[in-house]
Amino acid sequence: MKTIVKESDILATLKTASGCYISGQAISEQLGVSRTAIWKHIGALRKAGYEIEGHPKKGYRLTALNKERPYNALEVTLNIPTEFIGKEVLFFDELDSTNTKASKLAREGAVEGTVVIAESQSKGRGRIERSWYSPPGANIYTSVILRPKLPPQATQTITLVSAVALAEAIEETAGVRPSLKWPNDILVGGKKVAGILTEMSSESDRVKHIIIGIGINVNIELSQLPGGLRYPASSLKHESGQVLDRTELLRNLYSRLEKWYKILLNEGSEEIVETWREYFTFVGKEIRIEGYRGIGAEPTITEGICLGIDSDGALLIKERSGAIERVVAGDMT
Repeated sequence: MKTIVKESDILATLKTASGCYISGQAISEQLGVSRTAIWKHIGALRKAGYEIEGHPKKGYRLTALNKERPYNALEVTLNIPTEFIGKEVLFFDELDSTNTKASKLAREGAVEGTVVIAESQSKGRGRIERSWYSPPGANIYTSVILRPKLPPQATQTITLVSAVALAEAIEETAGVRPSLKWPNDILVGGKKVAGILTEMSSESDRVKHIIIGIGINVNIELSQLPGGLRYPASSLKHESGQVLDRTELLRNLYSRLEKWYKILLNEGSEEIVETWREYFTFVGKEIRIEGYRGIGAEPTITEGICLGIDSDGALLIKERSGAIERVVAGDMT
């Protein structure tokens, strides 16, 4: 049987050498492929942005190990500590929307855990068809395909799963403690740094697939953010005081997402809801919810004291009349 070797196999071998030369013959014997195949893969890696020195007698070595690593599918998938999320990565320089692409792939049968990453988006989307500013070179735009064996009414906690995973990944990578703004925003220092867009395709009794779209302002400068935003925005770089490795943040995100997704499927939502509450800082504060009834319709307004969320993730508000209102959708301010 012919051995299939990918660029990731060559890259892993070069990284294991820790900057030392490794001969083409040694790589050939280790991976079981011809030296011609190795030469072609080395060329592909160089085109992908890796600095690889070649010496006729010594072989190859990966240089500039201390520089920021390239942002690409190879780096994301290389030895990623997950079973399925992030094992299959499709990376694009530009898309209209990662959610749109992931939805198409899901309809065509893409396996659960497939992720789509874009360096930039021309039509990035947030909730209620709002645009998401998506310039290249600084941020993260990604979508994950899930196929939970759950009834449609039980999947509203998927957004809670995503928010907890994202909050933990940000805290681990950037060293700052985020807070969650119901239903799907992540704040640092009271300013929005990330958002989640969850979209589902289902039948009456089963979920076909769920797409989790995530946008993170990572290293963008505040001067680059557009004006007129509905909520004050910032970036992780500005709030943490450091340039962050987007690949590390993505890998942490996929790992945390898989962990909490498994907990939901195997144990239910109780631990997820409790962890979400730990990141929610609006309990006891006066809030306003705008609920949407359709295109062209006036929004419904609910105001009162925030009591937190219930076990299903709905927001609880104590109105001035003393009545407790349960809100399942809307914008919180």
